[in-house]
Amino acid sequence: MKLNYKIIFHFLGLLLLFNGGFMLLSSLVSFLYEDGVTSQIFYAGIITLIIGLIGMVFTRNHKKEINKREGYVVVTFGWIIMSLSGTLPYILTQSIPGFSNAFFETMSGYTTTGASILNDIEAMPKGILFWRSLTHWIGGMGIIVLAIAILPLLGIGGMQLFAAEAPGPSGDKLHPRITDTAKRLWLIYFGYTAAETILLQVAGMSFFDAINHALCTLSTGGFSTKNASVAHWNGQPVIQYIIMLFMFLAGTNFVLSYFAFKGRVQKIIQDEEFKLYFKFIAVFTVIGALVIYFGADVSASSVDHPMVLGEGESAFRHSLFQVLAIITTTGFVTADYTMWTPFLMVFFFGLMFLGGSAGSTSGGVKVVRHLILIKNGFLEFKRTLHPNAIVPVRYNKKAINRFIVFNVLAFFILYMLSFIIGSLVFSMFDIDFKSAIGLSASTLGNVGPALGDFGPVNNYAPLPPLAKWWASFLMLIGRLELFTVLILFTPFFWRNR
Repeated sequence: MKLNYKIIFHFLGLLLLFNGGFMLLSSLVSFLYEDGVTSQIFYAGIITLIIGLIGMVFTRNHKKEINKREGYVVVTFGWIIMSLSGTLPYILTQSIPGFSNAFFETMSGYTTTGASILNDIEAMPKGILFWRSLTHWIGGMGIIVLAIAILPLLGIGGMQLFAAEAPGPSGDKLHPRITDTAKRLWLIYFGYTAAETILLQVAGMSFFDAINHALCTLSTGGFSTKNASVAHWNGQPVIQYIIMLFMFLAGTNFVLSYFAFKGRVQKIIQDEEFKLYFKFIAVFTVIGALVIYFGADVSASSVDHPMVLGEGESAFRHSLFQVLAIITTTGFVTADYTMWTPFLMVFFFGLMFLGGSAGSTSGGVKVVRHLILIKNGFLEFKRTLHPNAIVPVRYNKKAINRFIVFNVLAFFILYMLSFIIGSLVFSMFDIDFKSAIGLSASTLGNVGPALGDFGPVNNYAPLPPLAKWWASFLMLIGRLELFTVLILFTPFFWRNR
């Protein structure tokens, strides 16, 4: 069966319309703050809208069905097209020099990685900072899912797209119709963003800082409006606790948030992934807090002196913040954790491979995959003793299809291979071992801060241009969970059947 290229280009045109609309919103912010770049961002939006409109008009007579192969193409190239067009505000305003830098920053935005090449964030125009945060927010839940919500208007069914884009080993459906699922997810996403904005403003942030940090928290992105990231507010612990609350929610399966609003709390309590996610955070925070309290000088590694409510509270807060920021792959920082102790540096590096919950906006391997791997590992002992016994892996009291277990095992192997190859490629650019493995783990897991020369208080500006393109590729495959992108490199995918 040949690929339906018309529907692919039609859908890419639709995505460009969304992107152009968000650029116009950024130009409005630029106008309100009188930052001097309103017209450039406006032109970027208009150019994007025109290209998208032309694409949709020339492919309006397309077949209405979209199959799985086309779904993979649309999702992968959708992200690339969004990132390419998303560079226009940076290029036209000349706020980011060079196309490689602009593309890196944009891909980092849409994949919610949060790695930046900017040396002085606070000097950037307000409209550009808002656009930068919007790329996070759009990518967080997925521009694809947003578009699915209006696909009925085009007469297209979107289940294939949701399956390709939804984070985690499976896409939980809240409603029989996928479009209603997308609408509910976006409603929760928007509601959380509005709630965090209000709370941060009440806690002492300016409205501009509050809305930008809310956009970047719920998307588990990590871009900040301050050079020091959230460390800028080390003297205001309440602000950091609010951000922690929403990082936790953003790293939780959004389906569970839906159940919570419906009063079905029992579904949350019984969810094995949520329980393990919560336990991971609790245990790792206690370990981090004890090491910080007895063996690390947080004030020496922080931009601002953190000892506001006492050393015990400070140790707990910094530990909880960094554990949440890395597990949920948000990437905000309150201090340079690589300066605390060698143990904590390795500890936080290990957390980069964890990831939040499936169905959340976080990156990484995801807790549910680790849970299935652990359960399957223990069951191998039983199978060794009783080779003829049928011992299925159970999740939430239900036996899991063995093909899902195979998929998880394949994903983990592919993820670790990608990490190793990623590190090797970075080392080819004369990047030292610690920095290379940190870069690979951080970009593949969509975390943001890495290790060594690219740690929490540094940025990615020193990377050579080719290394930035490689990092962008790792961000893309990490955000779209490897298979969605890498399947396009297989010869059998393109064979007409």
